[in-house]
Amino acid sequence: MRTGLVAKKLGMSRIFEADGTHVPVTVLRVDGLKVVSVKTAEKNGYTAVQLGTGSIKAKNLTKPMKGHFAKAGVEPKKKLCEFRVSEDCMLSVGQELSASHFVVGQYVDVCGTSIGKGFAGVMKRHNFAGLEASHGVSISHRSHGSTGQRQDPGKVFKGKKMAGHMGAERVTVQNLKVAAIDEAKGLIMVKGAVPGSENSWIRITDAVKKTANVTLPLPAGLKTINEPAAVKAEVSAENASK
Repeated sequence: MRTGLVAKKLGMSRIFEADGTHVPVTVLRVDGLKVVSVKTAEKNGYTAVQLGTGSIKAKNLTKPMKGHFAKAGVEPKKKLCEFRVSEDCMLSVGQELSASHFVVGQYVDVCGTSIGKGFAGVMKRHNFAGLEASHGVSISHRSHGSTGQRQDPGKVFKGKKMAGHMGAERVTVQNLKVAAIDEAKGLIMVKGAVPGSENSWIRITDAVKKTANVTLPLPAGLKTINEPAAVKAEVSAENASK
């Protein structure tokens, strides 16, 4: 079981396939995603990795979090997420993941916080039909109608669909297909809609109910660190002198 990724939702766009088919996609960006901490079976009873992304000023952190990042040797991160992994997919603290962790054609599960709608009625919240427009109905055309039953059971059952707070809750959408990857820009384009508003954090994991015939990078898709240009120049100069 591989780790997932934490990405920022940029919005929706579209791409065109070779035959001209229009594919609506949600664009997710992976930027500066590093391993901040690891959990081992010997010490913690389970295996997992904690990933951090997004920048935040150190002055805005609590002292425990400052020590947490200092111990890992990683710059402070705004968003932290933990992913359960198998022992053969464990990572090291400080490693950076890239968009190449997922491949085109595979299926993923995405999890985010849905857009808050505030207090909503039953027609918007639960797709009720509402009451009739005539036949004695007055000023209650969008109400839910009868709430309970008779003297028996004499109560309203828990879970009754009524008006109330809508949205702003954790939502998981399964079996979305990865349509395109731009590793250089850190972009993952997923076919279809993803819960959450723009610039919200999204968890992306391998699909648990559907698999595609693709080869996935193991233990993860890590970002290659390019050597500084100055170091390369020194190496080339030494080789020339020899």
